[in-house]
Amino acid sequence: MKTGITGGIGSGKSYVCRRLQARGIEVYDCDTAAKRLIRTSPDIHQQLTQLIGPDTYDTDGRLNKAAVAQFLLRSEENAHAIDAIVHPAVFRDFEESGMQWMESAIMYESGIYRLVDRVIVVTAPQDIRIQRVMQRDGISREKVLEWMQRQWAQEDVRQRADYEIVNDGVADIDEQIDDILLRIKE
Repeated sequence: MKTGITGGIGSGKSYVCRRLQARGIEVYDCDTAAKRLIRTSPDIHQQLTQLIGPDTYDTDGRLNKAAVAQFLLRSEENAHAIDAIVHPAVFRDFEESGMQWMESAIMYESGIYRLVDRVIVVTAPQDIRIQRVMQRDGISREKVLEWMQRQWAQEDVRQRADYEIVNDGVADIDEQIDDILLRIKE
């Protein structure tokens, strides 16, 4: 049985994954995998270069983030075109990994939820999420809100998920994880 962990920016899903890893549960990180595949996959390299142009990678094979960002900002369709290249590669990589747990910020948006049997959403009040991201990334409140607007609303994700971990700085995370692990075992 495969389990997905998701949550909006600043919710603390990576923290929850570290707590799972402390219990010996290995968690596949979709974001890290996507970055690795963009760097190392000849197929992705070729497809992104065809899509974006010859400046997509530098002469050492490193992604030219400025060129990609410029392409992305031109239209929503451009973002979908990049996703159509990267997401299937991440899906295959997860399936080939043999891992049973995965973390993805865009579990439902990307469609990767179809590869898991259950989803745990990590939630937190919006003000706490904003503060966390501002401190972590050193960015403005407005920039955090802009990023949040690009993700599904927390309530929509909560309604679709099978389990919820509340990461509000008050509720005991380990207790919630233990409860979910027990319910999953049953």
